[in-house]
Order: sequence, then C-alpha cells, then structure tokens
Amino acid sequence: MRFFVCWVAWLFVAAVGVQPLHAQGQSVGCDGPVVLKAGRNGPCTELARTIAGLIEGPAVARDHWGIAVTAMDGAPIYSLNEVQLFQPASNAKLFTTAAAIALLGPKTTFETKVVTKGVFGGVETLTGDLVLVGAGDANLSGREIPYVAPALKPKPVPGAPALPETNPLRYLEAMADQVAATGLKVVNGDVVGDDTLFPWEPYAQDWAIDDAVWGYGAPVSALTINDNQIKVTVTPAVTAGQPATVVIDPAVPSYYTLDVSVTTGEKKSGSHVQMERALGSKVLHVYGSIAVDAQPDEEEVAIHDPAEYAAVALKGMLEARGIVVTGKARALHKESRNPDGFVTRVGTPGQEHQFVKSGGSGGACLMSPPPMPETEVKVLASHRSPVLADDVTVTNKVSQNLHAELLLHDLGGRMVCDDSSTVAGARMVRAFLEDAGIDKDDFVFFDGSGLSGHDLVTPRAIVRLLQYASTQPWFADWKKSLPVGGEDGSLMSRFGKAPLKDHVFAKTGTLGEARALSGYLDCASGRTVIFSIMVGNHPPQTSEDREVMDKIVAAIVAAN
Repeated sequence: MRFFVCWVAWLFVAAVGVQPLHAQGQSVGCDGPVVLKAGRNGPCTELARTIAGLIEGPAVARDHWGIAVTAMDGAPIYSLNEVQLFQPASNAKLFTTAAAIALLGPKTTFETKVVTKGVFGGVETLTGDLVLVGAGDANLSGREIPYVAPALKPKPVPGAPALPETNPLRYLEAMADQVAATGLKVVNGDVVGDDTLFPWEPYAQDWAIDDAVWGYGAPVSALTINDNQIKVTVTPAVTAGQPATVVIDPAVPSYYTLDVSVTTGEKKSGSHVQMERALGSKVLHVYGSIAVDAQPDEEEVAIHDPAEYAAVALKGMLEARGIVVTGKARALHKESRNPDGFVTRVGTPGQEHQFVKSGGSGGACLMSPPPMPETEVKVLASHRSPVLADDVTVTNKVSQNLHAELLLHDLGGRMVCDDSSTVAGARMVRAFLEDAGIDKDDFVFFDGSGLSGHDLVTPRAIVRLLQYASTQPWFADWKKSLPVGGEDGSLMSRFGKAPLKDHVFAKTGTLGEARALSGYLDCASGRTVIFSIMVGNHPPQTSEDREVMDKIVAAIVAAN
C-alpha cells in the first residue's frame, strides 16, 4: 500500500514538472543559496535538490524565497532563508486568529444593542437619542454562519426558481422589530451609530490608499454592518448604445450619491467599468462601458463611515415601522490617541504576558461598551453574535481582512479597558507569540490582516506557531478554519488532484509582490508535516511563483 501511495505521489510530481534532478539531466548541488538543517533526510536530500531546481527556474530566479519544513514535533526537515523577514500578507491572519481563539476563547460572543439616552414620556415617547451600540461583532450581515464549503451548498435546479438571497441587513431589521414591539412611537432626538468601543482607527498604518475604495480594504469599526461594504452591480441594457443599469445592495437611501455614466457597448467589446470614490467622500462615480452580451459586473465597495451608515439604515427601518424620528442619523466616534508612536508602544513591556500566561482569564477589562451617564438608559433591542470559533473559520477560509482587524481590536480591549486600539491588540499578539516560544525579532505586525506593508515575519516564526498550535486544546477548532486544498476557501481552485486534494490545510497570502502559503501537509508516508513557503519581490502581475510554490508543496509531500 505504501508503495502505491508513493508511486501515485511520484506520478503527480512528474505531472506538474517536479522531477528528480537526475531525470531532468541536471546536476544541482546543495551548496550555494540552499541552507539545510540536519534532518531525517540527511544534509543533502533529493527534496533539497528538487527545490533548488525549481527556484532557479528563469521565471522565479529573481524572487526572494523563504521556506521552512518541520515534523509535527518541530524537528527540522528543510529550510531556506528561514530566519529572513518577509511580508506575510494574509499569513498574518494565522497569528491574529490563533491569539484570538486562545485568549478570547472559541465560545466568546459579542452583543450589539439598541439603547436609549434620554427620558421617556410613558412608553411611546423618548426625549433623547436612540443609540445603536457596536460591540465588535463581525457578522451583522447576510453571511451564512457557520461556514459551509461550496461543495455542500445547495445547487440551483434548472427550471426551478432561483435560490433566495439573504438580506444583508437582516439583523438590523430584527432589532428594528424589537424596538417597534416596545410600543415606542416618537423619538425626539437622533438615531446614533456608536462605535466608541474602539477608537476611530479606520485604517492601519501603511494600508494602500487605493485599497480604501474596495470591500477588502473596508474601514475598521466596532459597529460593522455587512462587512462595511455594499455590492454595486452594473448590468448592460438590451441594446447597444443605451445606458447600463447600476444597482446598490443593500439599498440604503441617502447614504451614497451615485454619479453614473456607463454605456452599453457592442457584442464582445468586454467590460470596461470603473468605480471611484475619493477618500472621505460619499459620492460614488461609476463610468465606462459594458458589452451588451456581457455578464453583470459586480464589485464590493467600502462604506466610508460604517457607524453613520448603520444609523442611517436603522432610522429608515424605524420610520418604515411607524416610529417618528425628529432628529437625524449620525455617528459617534472616539478619538484615537497614540502619543508615543506605534512601534514604541508595541515594544513597551506591560501586563500582557501575565494575561497570556493566565490563559486569557483575569483580564483588566471584559469587552463591553463604556457606560452611558445619561438620565435614563434602557435596552430596547439586542443581537448576539455567533461564537468566535465560527468567525475565525470565516476569517481564514475566505481571508476576510476586516474580521481579522476586529479580532485584533477585541484582543486589545480584553486586556486594557477603554483601549481597544490597534496597538493594544498588537501588544496582545506579541505577548502571545513570545509566550509560544517565537523569537521576538522574528515578527512585527502593524495590523491583524496583513494588509499593512510594514508587517514582517520569518518562515521560522510561522512554522513555530503552527507547531505550538498543534499542542493546544483549541487546535481542532483552529485547524478546521484553514482552507483545504481542492475543497474550499482560498484553496478551492488549488491542489485539486490526488494526492494533494484534501491533504493540504493552509493559509494563503497575496499582497503586491509578496506571496505566502503556510500550514499542514498529509504526506505520502502517512505522516503530517508543517510548512511555510514565502516569496518576496516577485515581478508585478505574475503568478509563476505561485505555480512553483505548488510544485514545492508536491515535492514535500512526495519526499515525506
């Protein structure tokens, strides 16, 4: 049986072009750039020769490669530049989600509330504001929770009605129903979106300014609605030359102003739709052309101020239920203050290590919004989130940037009352990683998602985290959050054939000219190994490094 497995693995390796070097008529030694640690395969292995041949290929030879492979107990198998720093891209989510599930706990939930700030006249009239208080819940949306792999989702049946789409504002609608059920009829005040649980730090340091327009770069807010993004769909007219149709979902009146100039082009002319929104603006420009025979062009556009958007949406829902609101919809933010600078504060020792060693218990602050000193505070509606483990799965499977940032802020707030800041979260992650035995100089994180160009990490740090996680009681919950080769998440279209399909459990990462893939591999021998492959400075708009990366994974599986 083992011979058959190895034979199948060798066939796959040969099929993707990873052949033993003697079969290629080449002779590549293990000196030069390849650095090996002593491992079960000896000082100069077939795996080392294969990898050397791959990364010396003309399309990727100029790239900067870092690789680390270990056994599950941490015993080294292979390494290349494992102590050099690389941009982790979304591999940063491995660190954030591991810290969150370990310190906050897999069963943690977050409760969003609608409360009053004012005085009631009976049950029908409130003189004061109605406040939607954000609690760091990432899943006030239409997303299906728990995560369901694409293969397990119901498929549309030919000729049958289309499957209904979930309302992305369903939980906000449910809270509006709760408010209406109290008998409230008049609000002599404003509807307020309160995200003061976190300081107003919508973008971490060194996020690219052009990312801020799109859903993957949505601003961070303790009051998050529909991933702080809207879907903009451009549909061609039935006749060339006519204006195309532009639809926003969810449709919240009076938030974004559309400036549309999209024409319908001739057949086979393609889609050339552009969308622009100046930073801080609520005017969305949509222009260009789309072919008459083209599929609708769908884009996710970031919401400028999520708390304000939530307030506008809730005000409209209350009015639709017959509740009169005499004031306006507005946001309430808390100013961000960091006088000492990010790096200084992250590197300053505090009580985080003590908190980590306690297993996340006994923190100075349990996550809850600051108290309101008004005359009368009454909870009219609430919604409790899914458990944190389910959100970690979403975060890693689909590489959800905003959710990772929310987890980072949640970590900071658990330790330091009234400081659910980016830097407080980064301090918590640093303390967690150092306690896990990771060298303090092997990483620096300016955010939780990996979008920051300042983030740096070594392959050695990643494999150490993966090895440490495998020994922890939360490992099963965390490992199942990783994409599975050929099955789901960001690996659904990679590793789709035997022997790798269903045997690669790894987090992807892509940012500019950096790429990463790290996780666990079920190998030809039946054992599991840990790996991290990182690439820096590959040429723009190329993917050859990803193809070589996948061949390296195949080589690791075959060799072990």
